[in-house]
Amino acid sequence: MLTNMLNLPKLKILYMEESEDDYRFLVETTTPSPSYCIKCGTVSNLYKHGKKKQLFYDLPMHAKRVGIYVNRQRYKCRECSETFFENLPDMDVNRSVTNRLISWIQRSSLEKTFTSIAEEIGVDEKTVRNIFNDYVAELEAQTDFRISKWLGSDEVHLLKNYRCVITDVENKSVIDILPKRNKDMVISYLSKLQDIDKIELVAMDMWNPYKSAVNTVIPHAKIVIDKFHVVKLANEALEKIRKANRQNVSVKERRQLMRDRYVLLTRRKDLNDFDDQIKLQVWTDKFPLLGQAYELKEQFFDIYEAESFKEANKLYQNWLSNIPKELMTYFEDLIKSMNNWEEEIFNYFNSPITNAYTESLNRLIKTMNHVGRGYSFEALRAKILFTQGYRKVKNKKKFKEVEVTFGKLLPDQFPIWAQIGYEWVYEEIYGADFSTLTKAMEEGSF
Repeated sequence: MLTNMLNLPKLKILYMEESEDDYRFLVETTTPSPSYCIKCGTVSNLYKHGKKKQLFYDLPMHAKRVGIYVNRQRYKCRECSETFFENLPDMDVNRSVTNRLISWIQRSSLEKTFTSIAEEIGVDEKTVRNIFNDYVAELEAQTDFRISKWLGSDEVHLLKNYRCVITDVENKSVIDILPKRNKDMVISYLSKLQDIDKIELVAMDMWNPYKSAVNTVIPHAKIVIDKFHVVKLANEALEKIRKANRQNVSVKERRQLMRDRYVLLTRRKDLNDFDDQIKLQVWTDKFPLLGQAYELKEQFFDIYEAESFKEANKLYQNWLSNIPKELMTYFEDLIKSMNNWEEEIFNYFNSPITNAYTESLNRLIKTMNHVGRGYSFEALRAKILFTQGYRKVKNKKKFKEVEVTFGKLLPDQFPIWAQIGYEWVYEEIYGADFSTLTKAMEEGSF
């Protein structure tokens, strides 16, 4: 019975000990002695040179940790006087774990924290981390993310740091998440992309390191500032005015103004509820400057409904000239951004692309920060990029050559009755699909 407990045929169990939390097995190998020296290659000139007991960890069994002590035979070569240990095909001798445990750790590291895995199987947390890092390196080598003609860069504040998110704007998917968002890191990443000449447009927010990196590595690409990052500044100006007016109302009104702030931040055309329309009217009547600021916010949003660069520029100039002196200070951040990023902002009206996944990205940030407690950045990145169910895949039609009874032909050369034995075999991966990620979050399976 002991022989089959581990389900490792090349090991013979000599002894087993069970405690409350652990199994411990003493084993020896059943493989034949080596026929040549692995150091010098001399054949049949070896002799046994003692044994060493080595501990290897295995898959948990019956909710208990499993340790396997191997009485490992040492051999010495009479020719070169070198010594070596017998081979253990089921073990990773560098990690002191079984090969099947490595596979289990690889899968589990995308679902659990390194610490919890280490505690569950009895190994050091560093061992789990190293196995995970090797696994991610393998996945990255095996996965070739296709780059479309529209690239995006954004950021998430994750685990106390801002991270750069590289996206495929055309396919609404995440291509990569970089540890930092500085210029050097973005340049390093972009420089390694294949088919970089295909990139025509890059959508981004107003962050100079992104702009510098793109101009350095992809100078032919046109930068388009994401409109959501621009119109957000108009809402922020309105928020400043709302907060300034808190000093002029009672405590009760202040609380109500805070509860009703969503009304001020909503487009008038989207206020379908009659009560919300009344709330807007009440606050804008009570505070005329707030009312003027709301109208300015609405007018600025209207600029993005322009159908041409010329029309958008004209609307902006009219908007700028209509700002009263007493409100200018509240809109100065927006005006400054428009001056500093004028070309990139107005590029939108010739090339209307945007990081349209912003809402999904924000949900992703919240979920990642929630599940991220105890997880490393590397683990969360790998979970998003390399979980196959999250990937956006496009299948391409491509035939394999096949052997038929009358020779080797390509499929288009087959007679209709003989067109068998070929299949679609090609696919392209476009990163982690945002809609799939969002669905996984909503279902609690992320």
